[in-house]
Amino acid sequence: MSYSEFTLEELKSKFNLTIQEQVALFQAIEPVKPSPLLRDILEENIPLALGVDTEKARSELIVAPILVDLRKSFQRQISIFSGSEFTVDKSRGLNGRCDFIISHSPELLSINAPVVIIVEAKNDNIKSGMAQCIAEMIAAQVLNKNSDRSADGPKNLDIPCIYGSVTTGSIWKFLRLEATTVYIEQGEHYLENLESILGILSHMVRTTRPNNIGGDKKQ
Repeated sequence: MSYSEFTLEELKSKFNLTIQEQVALFQAIEPVKPSPLLRDILEENIPLALGVDTEKARSELIVAPILVDLRKSFQRQISIFSGSEFTVDKSRGLNGRCDFIISHSPELLSINAPVVIIVEAKNDNIKSGMAQCIAEMIAAQVLNKNSDRSADGPKNLDIPCIYGSVTTGSIWKFLRLEATTVYIEQGEHYLENLESILGILSHMVRTTRPNNIGGDKKQ
């Protein structure tokens, strides 16, 4: 089994999860203005991505530029992984490739301190990517708990939760995993309100910053 093969019922049973739907995850989030470069890129890319209308086109032409801009806004102190192998525990089905991972570590050779998982919706159906996203969020949580970044360092990373998103590029839906509870937000976010999407992504990074990577966690 791999991430993409799980159903919600299998995840609930295997990992003792509780699913809370229709939750207001992000209240009073401050919008973040995209850089002029991102605006120019998306102005050119969005019509092309929507015209081609494949997952790969939306991923490369819409999602990736947004995440690169996010990384730049954090002075490149976070990492963005795309299509990377992310095997954490094959015996429990926590293996496979992830569409996108945001990590608090600036390292690019391996995935450390993952905090946000982004999954491309299949056939433009947000619901279709939900189980895969949750499975990858669980894997990120397990990896962080089991991390040992140095011989005399802490045995795990003090990361309070894992965030996730399922997106078509033009539509985004967000999730949060805390312990064994998955919270799924009640609404969806549209690319027309890019400042709100960037604000939420920035909030995810800021509020999950572990104390033992580069200083105190920002609230």
